[in-house]
Amino acid sequence: MNGSFYNNPTFPTNTNIPMSPPGNISAQTSLPIEQSLIENILRLNKGKKVKVYASYPDSNEWRDKIYEGIIEQSGRDHLILSDPTTGNWYLLKMLYVNYIEFNEKINYNPDYSDTFD
Repeated sequence: MNGSFYNNPTFPTNTNIPMSPPGNISAQTSLPIEQSLIENILRLNKGKKVKVYASYPDSNEWRDKIYEGIIEQSGRDHLILSDPTTGNWYLLKMLYVNYIEFNEKINYNPDYSDTFD
């Protein structure tokens, strides 16, 4: 418009906040920042049999579906299951997963010290 009606936003700056991590944190840490908590929990439970409850809201045929199988791999946005009874393998998008049911104790380590190789 006329340049005075809409002002460009300004943001306060604080010079006391460091822009880089403290010196004791290296660029190569054992926990990649991009990995999610659910992914880490699934990795800790690799090899366990689970039931995965998923919903597909745009599908009339597959509105709600249950997958049973063994956790083979997990990633930030997916889960890979194998079903030894049928021989089927499933690649599931985490977007559609409602919850996962375990038949045994869930391995959980909140500090992730032994999660990664």
